[in-house]
Amino acid sequence: MPIDPTLCPAIFGVSGTSLTDRERVFFEKVKPFGFILFARNIADPDQVRALVDSLRPLAAVQPCPVLIDQEGGRVARLRPPHWPAYPRGAVFGKLFDVDPDNARRALYLNSRLIAADLHDLGINIDCLPVLDIPARGGHEVIGDRAYARSASTVAALGREACAGLIDGGVLPVIKHIPGHGRASADTHIELPVVATKAATLRRTDFAPFKALRDAPFAMTAHVIYADLDPHYPATTSRAVIDRIIRKTIGFDGVLMSDDLNMQALSGTLAERAFASQQAGCDLALHCNGDYDDMVAVAGGLERASPATLRRLKRAMGFLAPPRPFDRDAGVRERDALLARAET
Repeated sequence: MPIDPTLCPAIFGVSGTSLTDRERVFFEKVKPFGFILFARNIADPDQVRALVDSLRPLAAVQPCPVLIDQEGGRVARLRPPHWPAYPRGAVFGKLFDVDPDNARRALYLNSRLIAADLHDLGINIDCLPVLDIPARGGHEVIGDRAYARSASTVAALGREACAGLIDGGVLPVIKHIPGHGRASADTHIELPVVATKAATLRRTDFAPFKALRDAPFAMTAHVIYADLDPHYPATTSRAVIDRIIRKTIGFDGVLMSDDLNMQALSGTLAERAFASQQAGCDLALHCNGDYDDMVAVAGGLERASPATLRRLKRAMGFLAPPRPFDRDAGVRERDALLARAET
């Protein structure tokens, strides 16, 4: 898995449906780890393939990592009429309550179907599954994106989501580590503080992440856990990343920040990027495609550490060609299984 050790340890968005000359020159210079696509980058399948093709030679890792948030429900960058709508996560948790085996199978098939859509476009990393456990009083930014309120159910379904993506030639990103479900605010807008004691968090919120600690990638939560670090959110907290994510949870995959442009974080973008890296994030995620913002993020980052390069190489090593799959049969079987949740 070729990786340029001089890479910029960042994932960047782009501004539109095709690369600008300025973006191309910038990416050639900084050599980012990879890229992430949003609705503004998507018109139709041929356009997306052309955009992905133009990004490939600009990444410091080959095959070029191209990410997207394609969860299903309200978080889906690929939408009808060109792509099918997918169920929200809570649908699978509802089926799990009455038929765990069929819920696992339905979610595996759903993830295989998502992976088929992405692989066809050249997208090879999906920011899925959501392993957060929604709590009473938690903000609806997670809500029905989560599978269930039970840690064991979330872990079981999250495992199937990962397996379906990997079998379809797409890598999963578990999120939002170490758990976003208790956050009482939307981190796009403000910084939430979770006051729950660490012992409770270990039994509940952290448990699904520990169960899936072998995942290749994870995304942080911009959330303060007051009993762990009363001053800094997980993304910029050395204490949370070292003691909780790396040791208690045992995750040794690639840790990426959530979007640095979210208002839960403070300081300039260069300061946010530097703080996340110094705290222990392997990659800085910047999503809005603003050129000046990207320059600032790149300027705040140091060269990737040997540990980060090791994790990147191992994570990308999970990528393999899709296993044989009958898409039409998969749709029929998934839909039949999900129908049982409605009866």
